[in-house]
Amino acid sequence: MASFNRVILVGNLTRDIELKYTPGGTGVTDIGMAVNDRRKNSSGEWVDETTFVDVTLWGRTAEVASEYLTKGSPILVEGRLKLDTWETDGQKRSKLRVVCERMQMLGGTGGGGGGRPRQPESEGSSSQGVQQESVPGRGDAQPTGGGSGYDDPDIPF
Repeated sequence: MASFNRVILVGNLTRDIELKYTPGGTGVTDIGMAVNDRRKNSSGEWVDETTFVDVTLWGRTAEVASEYLTKGSPILVEGRLKLDTWETDGQKRSKLRVVCERMQMLGGTGGGGGGRPRQPESEGSSSQGVQQESVPGRGDAQPTGGGSGYDDPDIPF
């Protein structure tokens, strides 16, 4: 019988990230996420339900998250479920967690927590120019076209 283990979550961090390293030098961190769900109950009132999920990030993903994200930052994670089991005082315990395989920071530079810290403009720079940043995975992509909005200094490219 075939099986499929894939999880995609969008939520907010519930605490600041504490990056640790394995003896082999690989970065690792456990983050907490709050994932909100909103729906109408039988009487037609909106009800909010929050689910708290533990997520483990490894390697460069853990390092990037610890550098740029703080409590409350919006984040998308994709990964797989893993069951942890242990014994405490003779009692068997278990807990599901997500092992992250892909992480995406959400939100912008002007929002509440998350995104890249904004770099101050130097005296010689023009407020009309677009600030260039080196973003991993984006290569040398540049905006095309000459429409309005391309000279906005808040555009993150």
